Amino acid sequence: MKKRNMNRDWIATARTLSEALPYLQRYTGAIVVIKFGGHAMGDDDAMRSFARDIVLMRQVGVNPVVVHGGGPMINAMLDRLGIASSFVRGKRVTDSATVEVVEMVLSGLINKRIVQAINAEGGRAVGLSGKDARLMICEADDPSLGFVGRPVEVNPDVVRSLFANGMIPVIAPIGAGRDGETFNINGDTAAGAIAAALKADRFLLLTDVAGVKDASGEVVTQMTPDQVRALIADGVIAGGMIPKAETALAALEGGVRAVVILDGRAPNAVLLELFTEHGAGSLIRPD
Repeated sequence: MKKRNMNRDWIATARTLSEALPYLQRYTGAIVVIKFGGHAMGDDDAMRSFARDIVLMRQVGVNPVVVHGGGPMINAMLDRLGIASSFVRGKRVTDSATVEVVEMVLSGLINKRIVQAINAEGGRAVGLSGKDARLMICEADDPSLGFVGRPVEVNPDVVRSLFANGMIPVIAPIGAGRDGETFNINGDTAAGAIAAALKADRFLLLTDVAGVKDASGEVVTQMTPDQVRALIADGVIAGGMIPKAETALAALEGGVRAVVILDGRAPNAVLLELFTEHGAGSLIRPD
């Protein structure tokens, strides 16, 4: 039974819902690809909050696609199994033993944890990897890295089929080679490739920072691809933000309408970006 006494918090909530109406209408039927990772994956409360946001998006007519990573959990499992792991230029060297563990952790443990969290909030999530229905066909990214893949063909029909049946795809970044190999794909790269193949309206890259910062350290709320390239060339965008920025640029070139790099640690970050006037993080789109 509803409590009938009023307070300012509830009135503010009702006002927020009313102000969100134009944005709810704007995104009805839109495809939004979300790269999910970071601390939220290991935090039960943050996972529950993220799952609730995804279910709400689907409830109001958005077609969300969740693509996840899982580096820390892979590291933990490799350590537990006594399998040594090394990195070249920030990418994990993935031999045959390592790729088996990567697939087990990504497609098994993490993928199903996210699926269960979404379903527990009333959604209808389905977990899959890039190997299912030939979603992502890969080639070796660099022979020195072993089974690290680069998507060269993305077939999103299975994702569209899930949309048509009211389901939420949750995708692990594992791909198949043309000769049956299993490839580990960088989560950001996989999400960008899927977003481009779907011609997504929005590609949301959830990170552990507030967005792309300028030379003074302030978050840039709106950017063009040329401005992003200039910040990379000037060394302002550096370190771990470079591959995310490059993924964003590739997604835009592939047909994504806009990319947002935002802080996934912020409560309800996805809803703030989509359904409020001020948004969240750094929006990147062509002029």
